[in-house]
Amino acid sequence: MAIALAAPHPEAIAAGERAVATGGNAVDAALAAAVMLTVVYPHQCALGGDLIALVRAPDGETTAVIAAGTAPAAIGDAASSWAEVPRQGAHAVTVPGVVAGWREIAALGGRHGLSPAFADAAAVAENGFPVSAGLARALVSRADAVLADPGMTAVFAPRGTVLEEDARLRQPVLAATLRTLADDPEDFYRGRIARSLVGTLRAAGGTHTADDFAGYAAEVGPALTRTIGAQAWHVAPPPSVGAVLIGVVAAASGDQGAPPSGARLVDAAVRGVHARAAALGDPRTGDVDLGVLLDLSADAPASAFAEPRPLGDTAAVTALDDDGWGVTIVQSVYQTFGAGLLDPGTGIVLHNRGSAFSVDPASPAFVRPGARPPHTLCPAIVDTPEAIVVAGCQGGRAQAWILSQLLPDAVDPAQSLGDILARPRWVVGDRDLGQPVLSLVAEPGVGAEVRERAAHNGLPVVRFPGPADEAGHVQLVRRTRNETTSASDPRADGVGIVIDSRPAAERTNA
Repeated sequence: MAIALAAPHPEAIAAGERAVATGGNAVDAALAAAVMLTVVYPHQCALGGDLIALVRAPDGETTAVIAAGTAPAAIGDAASSWAEVPRQGAHAVTVPGVVAGWREIAALGGRHGLSPAFADAAAVAENGFPVSAGLARALVSRADAVLADPGMTAVFAPRGTVLEEDARLRQPVLAATLRTLADDPEDFYRGRIARSLVGTLRAAGGTHTADDFAGYAAEVGPALTRTIGAQAWHVAPPPSVGAVLIGVVAAASGDQGAPPSGARLVDAAVRGVHARAAALGDPRTGDVDLGVLLDLSADAPASAFAEPRPLGDTAAVTALDDDGWGVTIVQSVYQTFGAGLLDPGTGIVLHNRGSAFSVDPASPAFVRPGARPPHTLCPAIVDTPEAIVVAGCQGGRAQAWILSQLLPDAVDPAQSLGDILARPRWVVGDRDLGQPVLSLVAEPGVGAEVRERAAHNGLPVVRFPGPADEAGHVQLVRRTRNETTSASDPRADGVGIVIDSRPAAERTNA
């Protein structure tokens, strides 16, 4: 059996290969890679973060796992005096969902459970690994935050300056935490790990309690699915931004599902920016208008709410095997190194996903006890008569626009996934891209049609100097009648491979 796997770091790929070598399927490979990323890519994802995932079963049924963190029960008292939600520190931390999310993914179709993945990641954390180029860039960009927190300093700047590329990073405390989770994942929410995290958060001014952690559960349910032409698009429902991805592609493709032009994608993305700000939040605690997110044929109400700049928030893993199991796991600490807090007792970096809440009571993203903030995470699976494509993306609020430029071509078996990922991209945003107003920011080589349409919509056009992290790190895998393929974004440190799971003797004789 062939298993396609793509992830943004070679150690994650190696973990997936080890899972397959011991009999694992695509679900096991993806989980092994995802757990490993929290060790080797801590600037983008961590045990103290969130995930949103899709799992496709061999019969085509696709399930969404929303492991988005919830605000503490006592957050209302603290938030009553805020002009905006703090961007850093304990108040920006919701109860982390990633461990609960992995458990649900494993239960949907994995063969191994989570213990081998935790044990494998613990060994790498204990023994250490070379700091990658991406992690080194992140350490430089957030050096002030790293040096301001004793927990962060001890791990990432043990000699007073941040680690450089190829320096060896060892995390023995995190390794011990991972071994605890290998024995009992519930410890994260009801055991020593939970107590340590609550202690650190409360010491930093947070309102978190043991009950907040003990009461957390990931949401598992059907994917949000819509048909565009002959293609079935599967995304996670709100608070994921997946509905906006469907809305952009549908509006740009028309009733017949034609390949979208660059100009129509720009028009739809601009509408999507406003729709997201006006209508996205947690349907369990607020009024989320799904129709506004899905139907981008007309303008949505404008909103003044601006989220913080994500800055390398996310890592994605995608996997697909010949049996038909497909997995996309997108996991995040939101901004680089999250809230700027590392719990010394567990080695866990804590995210700042709560900073995406609004303090406007009229907003669906209003900060409330138990609420989940609007989420940039946007896993996607597209089923067509010719192909199955599984996609995940790092790219902050731009994930919907990034994937809309790639997936309509990725479902074409005649097109190389690697070539598609290497093409120049554009993104639309404002504060999230460091721009004072809504702008289109383009990599070199983006065509005149896109730039002219942006100007027609009143958007300034800004240029990246070259291929840019802000244009996304996308992981793609695809299965057609004749071939299973994978590709990892050249903007990241990743790898895409196809693993032959047959015993060596069978491969030799084939």
